[in-house]
Amino acid sequence: MAAKQLVLIGGGHAHMVTLSKISSFIDKGYGVTVVQPSDYHYYSGMGPGMLGGTYQPGDIRFHTRKVVEDQGANFVKDKVFRIDTDRLVVVLENSGQEIAYDVLSCNAGSYVPKEKIVKTENIYAAKPIEGLIQAREELIRRGKNEPLTVAVVGGGPSSLEIAGNIWQMAQQEKLKSCTVRIFAGRGLMRHFPEKIGVLARSIFQERGIEISEGSYVEEIGKERIILQDGRSFTADLIFPAIGVKPSNIFTESKLPTGPDGGLLVNKFLQSTKYKNIFGGGDCIYFEPHPLDKVGVYAVRENHVLYNNLMAALEGRELEQFDPGGKYLLIYNLGGDIGILCKWSIIFSGKLAFKIKDYIDRKFIRTFKI
Repeated sequence: MAAKQLVLIGGGHAHMVTLSKISSFIDKGYGVTVVQPSDYHYYSGMGPGMLGGTYQPGDIRFHTRKVVEDQGANFVKDKVFRIDTDRLVVVLENSGQEIAYDVLSCNAGSYVPKEKIVKTENIYAAKPIEGLIQAREELIRRGKNEPLTVAVVGGGPSSLEIAGNIWQMAQQEKLKSCTVRIFAGRGLMRHFPEKIGVLARSIFQERGIEISEGSYVEEIGKERIILQDGRSFTADLIFPAIGVKPSNIFTESKLPTGPDGGLLVNKFLQSTKYKNIFGGGDCIYFEPHPLDKVGVYAVRENHVLYNNLMAALEGRELEQFDPGGKYLLIYNLGGDIGILCKWSIIFSGKLAFKIKDYIDRKFIRTFKI
């Protein structure tokens, strides 16, 4: 009898424990294959810090291929574009290869929607994180020789961190002139506690970072931003940070999904229809109640996902996932300044950044080889 096959789509945050324990599946006679578009997985929580120059690319990434192959499993550098639940295979985008699975786990991440983007030149989305490496290089190359105007589109946490770290990079690299403007829609951080927006505005005002509020962006074109109220702005480089959507694998594969297109999973992080399909991170929609698209839930899902993948292969009872209570939020605004929020505690300053930096570096050390 052929060995049962476990296939992992993506090596993201929710798969970290499973990846670190691949040998436990191999030792029990199961085959393991990991499919990912890159040899590395970048930790998104430190992406803006890499853009700003606090971290180097090597500081914030995991060598997924090495972790997988060193434990005797298969690594395939490609992207899954469809799951065939009738034939129990995943179909790869570039090679067209089909990989059979008995148990499948999805940590396919998310992407920045591009419906409003009509040109792609000089536009760098917040995801994938690798794109921020190219963005930094382009900012430095051009900014050494000419004044730059940079637009950051969005009013949420990603906009705060990208804008703040572009400012930091401009200071450190001594760019000729770099004007940063945030297009924050109806208001900066309007879905978060009011004090966060107040603190961020104060920090950005001191730095000369401009904030445009009162109207959403209608269209993002090459070197141009058009707002719904008719106003138009020019920009040399544009960073859309307008939220993320789950991978479209699941809608393409006609699996049950939540309203956002994420894989619909039950309390066991298991597909509500296909009992041999599991998932975690930004690509799922948790049926018991929606979860925010924040990395803390992916981290919390790790052990349950690992246990349930093993249980599914062995035919054992599954473990329930408890999302837990309130979580700590810290935003890196560049310049070694952060904003921290948990419960009613909200403050900004160097201490907030130091706490975030410590937590992030510890996470990297835990799983990095």
